[in-house]
Parts: sequence; structure tokens; C-alpha cells
Amino acid sequence: MPAGKRTAVVTGGIGGLGTAICISLARAGRRVVAADLGGHPERLERFEQEVDGLDVGFAALDVTDLDACGALVRDVEANHGSLDILVNAAGITRDVTLRKMDRLQWDAVLDINLGGVFNMCRHAVDGMAARGFGRVVNISSVNGQTGQFGQTNYSAAKAGMHGFTMALAREVARKGVTVNSVSPGYCETALVTAMPQQIRDGIVAQVPVGRLGRPEEIARAVEFLAADEAGFVTGANLPVNGGLFMSF
Repeated sequence: MPAGKRTAVVTGGIGGLGTAICISLARAGRRVVAADLGGHPERLERFEQEVDGLDVGFAALDVTDLDACGALVRDVEANHGSLDILVNAAGITRDVTLRKMDRLQWDAVLDINLGGVFNMCRHAVDGMAARGFGRVVNISSVNGQTGQFGQTNYSAAKAGMHGFTMALAREVARKGVTVNSVSPGYCETALVTAMPQQIRDGIVAQVPVGRLGRPEEIARAVEFLAADEAGFVTGANLPVNGGLFMSF
């Protein structure tokens, strides 16, 4: 491997957004480890076909398992010398109104979408700080900024990610480690394309650019924040939502 090549870990790495992020980082010269749940051979086979020829590997991981996250970080550091870039993209939805939501639906979303960010960062940032370089990018959502009907669990987790990002950014800024978030809008992923056409049309009608986002557009934002040259951007949230939600 070329000297000084950065190593990235992308959780949720074989999902729609995760795959695009892995490809984008690899094409930018990074060595990439896609960390995701095992036990899905068809998804993994499709992922391996999409990343064929790129410096992208796979590691089975449950992000809700703190010890497993630590083992992955240590394994990456042992095999590649460092973990330089961490992209927390693992996430699920369990959509239902609060009146009908049970505790399992709440816990599942919070444990994966927000707890997984804690578990990975808890183990990764010490090494980054000790080496004087690190990039953490947390994948949030426009619904963490605006809220969404039927998503009190998801919106809470994604909004919590923003607070986590800003607080951790302050803790590690002087160590050469940046921590930022990206908030995608509605994109052409399996979750969205599985919606009834009428619902998708209603979503698109609210987006000023008049279309759904592409996973590659989210990945481009991640690539920017993960760059060596992005060292003066930290504690920030980068919305990539086609103008669906605008703020300053």
C-alpha cells in the first residue's frame, strides 16, 4: 500500500448510502472497511460487485455492541496502522406514531442510530487524537432538523447526533480531529423507492430542486469533510437535501 494512505471505516457500509460513501472514499485514495451486519449474503454479494477493483473490504459488525466496536477498531489499527476516517452511517427506521410506538421500537432506533455513533467514536477517537489526525462524519437526516410525522424515535436519534457531533468536536479539535455531520434529504435508496408512488411524488413536490437526491451526492459531501484539507471545518452540519429545509 502507498505510504500515508488513509484508512476509513464506514458503518452501515453495504447499505445504499453506505456503499456510495465507500466507493467515493476509495476513489479518493482511501483504504475502506465497510462495517455492517453479517448474515445477508445477497446484499454482501451485490456490494462486492459494486466495489470490485477498489480498495474496499468488509467486516461484520453490530454497532450496538460496544465491545465488538472496540475489537473492530483495534483490528483496523493493527492491520492498517491507523483508523483515520470514521463515517457513522448505520441506521434503521421503525416508523409509527408515538401513541402506537412501543419501547422496543424506540430502543432499536436509538441504540443503532445514536448508540452506534457513541460505540464507534468511544473507541476510535483516542487513536486519532494520539496520532494527531482524524475525521469523523456522522450521517444524520433532514428529519433530525425538522422532525417528521411518525418518526419521534428516528428524529430524536438524528437530532441527538447533532448535539453529539458539536460536543465531541470541541473535545478533540486541538488534537487534529474534526467531527461533522451530514444531513441528507430524501434520496434514491431502497427505503424511499419502496414507498408508494403517490407518497414519493408528494415528497418530490416539496423539494425545490424537483427530484430525489442521489447517494453519490451524499457521498461527495462526506468525501469533502473527510479530506485532509478540511481541517478547519468542525462541529458543522452539512445539509444535502435539495433545498427541502433551509437554515443559516
